[in-house]
Amino acid sequence: MTGAYGFVGNAVVRRLSEAGHDVIAMTHRPVGAVLPSAPVASTVHADLLQPEQLRDAVRDADAVCHLAALTRVRESFERPDDYEAVNRGGTAALLNACEAEFARTGRPFRIVQASTAAVYGVPERQPIDEQAPPVPTSPYGKTKLAADELLIARADGTALGAVILRAFNISGAVAGVGDADLTRIIPKAVAVAAGQATHVDVNGDGSAVRDFVHVDDLARAYVLALQACAPGSHRIYNVGATGASISDIVAATERGTGRPVPAIHHPPKQEPPTLLADTTLIRRELDWKPERSSLNEIIADAWRAAAAGGS
Repeated sequence: MTGAYGFVGNAVVRRLSEAGHDVIAMTHRPVGAVLPSAPVASTVHADLLQPEQLRDAVRDADAVCHLAALTRVRESFERPDDYEAVNRGGTAALLNACEAEFARTGRPFRIVQASTAAVYGVPERQPIDEQAPPVPTSPYGKTKLAADELLIARADGTALGAVILRAFNISGAVAGVGDADLTRIIPKAVAVAAGQATHVDVNGDGSAVRDFVHVDDLARAYVLALQACAPGSHRIYNVGATGASISDIVAATERGTGRPVPAIHHPPKQEPPTLLADTTLIRRELDWKPERSSLNEIIADAWRAAAAGGS
């Protein structure tokens, strides 16, 4: 698994291990660095930008969950070349390594790829299903779509099987590990409640609705996707659960923590009023459904992690 020691990776590793998989965690952190505790069989140190390291990393593996990426939308406008190199170029290098491993062993290879709702842009039709034409509006979304297209092209009609999971907004916490990225609204609201930040910024009246999914529910989707991954084909699934506005999140955080979450309102921005996931396909084909993705539970888990210093 690439990105195994990240916020999402932590949750996915635990679910894969519980399902009986031996997880080899790939990290680009240097040898000797202190790594978080996780139920992994072993750890390999490799970088997506170093092809020879990737070949060693996938040796003797029969599947890859590819989570490593640069993921900040706003940052991607400032660093488009870095996002292109890591998200598209790194995925291409990883696929080359997987194909080389297949050539060495003759075993079919499965890949489950972390994608994002950002590939869709702002479709008029809501909720968004997997047939929506992808029109990404940021370098992040464009590079993740390019990575998806690379995987699809490599999988169809070959010994490679692929499942692409397009997650919407991921939050919550697993085993005390929450999301440390305060550019995202739930981690920021929780950080404000914990006294680690002064306020949340709200555009307009805070009524824009977005789709949120608990990181543990997303992790279960990875297990199901890996089980369903079939050589020579690809599938794409949206993963989302609960629609909530910024105002909903601020109010729920105040209720759940018993602490104030001051908000500073800024002039409205041109943004879609609603972006929601249609998850009919993953429910029908993988029998997946959210179990922990109520807004109250997402915030409660994120709060416990933040209060314990785990975000």
